[in-house]
Amino acid sequence: MDTQTARRDFIRTAAGAAGFSMLQTGAAPAPDPRKTRSYNENMEYRPLGRTGVMISAISIGGHWKRIPYKSNTEEFRRNRRDVMNACLDHGINYVDACSAGEVMVYAQAVKDRREEVFMGFDWTMGRDPAIAGSLDRMKQGLDDGLRKSGLDYVDLWRVTLREQTTQNSEREIETVMAALEWGKKTGKARFTGIATHHRPWIAAAIAKYPQIEVVVTPYSAGSKEKPEGSMFDSLRKLNVGLIGIKPFASGNLFASRGTPDSLTKQDDDQRARMALRYVLCCDVLSASIPGLVTVEQVKNAAAAVKERRRFERAEVERYEKLTARMWQRLPEDYHWLRNWQWV
Repeated sequence: MDTQTARRDFIRTAAGAAGFSMLQTGAAPAPDPRKTRSYNENMEYRPLGRTGVMISAISIGGHWKRIPYKSNTEEFRRNRRDVMNACLDHGINYVDACSAGEVMVYAQAVKDRREEVFMGFDWTMGRDPAIAGSLDRMKQGLDDGLRKSGLDYVDLWRVTLREQTTQNSEREIETVMAALEWGKKTGKARFTGIATHHRPWIAAAIAKYPQIEVVVTPYSAGSKEKPEGSMFDSLRKLNVGLIGIKPFASGNLFASRGTPDSLTKQDDDQRARMALRYVLCCDVLSASIPGLVTVEQVKNAAAAVKERRRFERAEVERYEKLTARMWQRLPEDYHWLRNWQWV
């Protein structure tokens, strides 16, 4: 792709909510977003694939990196309650928890407002062969998660597979799919899906396994859609929801690397809004789920939805420099994210 074509693609205007729905082959008209949970006229809502629900285009990831409080302290619990209440008040209606610890924290944080939020979770994770290879243990994991967290059901049971899913055996994957099917049939999970960092596996898997209604996978500030052979082609064709993690590349987009209330807070907030404006240009994306540490970060993320998606020329140049720097500064344990520059 030449530079001019890349830049034109880079600054394209995001499809509106109606266009977003129409681009999904065979999709029924999107439900009325005003009937979704925690509706706020200042938030954008998108279909979660073929599930029939609308979730906020900006939602919240379960990780709590850089919170200045130790887990299990009252200060920490208050922070999570305050952040979740701010999310719901601003129309952010989906939270994604990907471990038992996160499930417990967020179930407690939204305890008094459970029916105002869609919850996605994984309790035991499918990265452990002893669990992923046992249907009984997969079922027990969902049952334990619901019982211990006090939840009657989970909206999205999304099992976390290996980062490179081919490291899961065929038996493990088939067992996970059987468990997801069981979870939905019993009504313990309204919808089902998987989380993985293995892009080449996703396109084939969603065609093979109807249990995968939603995929949770990276889509970052510097990611771009491949002109040909994109994973997105399959997501569009099969109407599978996409929840994008790592929009800020684990904080590496920011001058402070994501430290709240740093000396570079104003600049970091602007970078965050630019990144969210950019990722929301992806018509396949149901939601981007940044980790939000403070109430101010919630307000800043929600504000990005109202800003113009199209970048001015000066913004394009600045953004290209920011994301180039972001890719360069990824720590060694995050080099894998570079595989998501072209999706």
